[in-house]
Amino acid sequence: MNATEPSAAGASPSPPVPSRLERPRSIADLATQIGLPLAALTLAAFAGWFVWTTRRVEHSPPPPAMPPRSPFAATLACSGIVEAQSENIAVGSATPGVVVEVLVKVGDRVETGTPLFRLDDRDLRGEREVRKAAVSQAKAELIRLEAEPRRETIPPLVATVNEAKAAGIAAADALRRAEDLFAKQVITEQDVIEKREADAYARAALQKAEAELALREAGSWNYDRDVSRAAVLKAEADLAKLDVDVDRLTVRSLVAGEVLQVNVRPGEFVGAPPGQPLIVVGNVDRLHVRVDIDEFEIDRFDPAFAARAVPRGSAGTEYTLAFVRVEPFVVPKKSLTGDNSERVDTRVLQVIYDCSPRRDGPPGRGKSLFVGQQVDVFIEADDRAGSTGRVDEVSGGEDAT
Repeated sequence: MNATEPSAAGASPSPPVPSRLERPRSIADLATQIGLPLAALTLAAFAGWFVWTTRRVEHSPPPPAMPPRSPFAATLACSGIVEAQSENIAVGSATPGVVVEVLVKVGDRVETGTPLFRLDDRDLRGEREVRKAAVSQAKAELIRLEAEPRRETIPPLVATVNEAKAAGIAAADALRRAEDLFAKQVITEQDVIEKREADAYARAALQKAEAELALREAGSWNYDRDVSRAAVLKAEADLAKLDVDVDRLTVRSLVAGEVLQVNVRPGEFVGAPPGQPLIVVGNVDRLHVRVDIDEFEIDRFDPAFAARAVPRGSAGTEYTLAFVRVEPFVVPKKSLTGDNSERVDTRVLQVIYDCSPRRDGPPGRGKSLFVGQQVDVFIEADDRAGSTGRVDEVSGGEDAT
């Protein structure tokens, strides 16, 4: 039934429903209804593209150097430091001073006694001239004593003796006459006493003159000459000591080898002892490798087993090692490899190996070893000690349970 028609019950008709307002669409309506969804889709696409292009990509590049591989089935892996056959000898100065000249450079071959550098020695050279003068003075004094008596000094003493004798004769004659006159009671007793005293004085003067003549004719005393000889020896010893001090200002090499490092320059002041080695010298005709074996691995080490050294970054190059000696004093670990899993709170046993100059790798591969270079060392291990220890631990644990 139509809504506009009256109902059968005679009710009043309902009001008419207004029609929807129709108006034309504007540009703002189009921008709102179409532009905003398009902008949202564009931003979403940009966000997805940005996230995709800036994502973290995990690459697995090849290592810069292949890690070394052990040539043995059971291996004791260690690190080693290349050193000179004579060990790295750090040369310093026993005397503080200013360096005036460095006589060697890195790579020079030196022999025993070769000067390395020289300190300022002007003050000691001045003191040396003073000591030389003291030696000359002591020697001259000894020569003077040994040359006595001087012949020119004898005649005056002989004349003094003759004069004393003449005075004695005159005093004795005066005394004799005085006694004769006193006996005749011509003079007093006091006059006789005075003559007697004059005669005694004349005799004493003669004895003194004769003693001085005998002393001068006898020459110098043996003990005086001994004292003078000792003074000469002391002056010469002082001069020799100063010569040693001057010579020590020229620092020399005590071993034959090669200059590995020079850490001093002219004009620098060096103390005693210096803070660092001034010059490092070593015999590099053959190289040694100082291997650090962890104290937990000492039981697996056997000096009779073979050993190989591989330089860092040159896995294809191997050097044959020959056992030289074991330094039985276990020391704290100082040479670190930089590995994250490396233990530093441990002690190591240091083993010295001789490094063969022949390289075991293919020709043309690798480089020569240098002193101070770190190498990976593989030693054929003896696992019997380790396995026995593990069995004992297991059996002990079972017995304890």
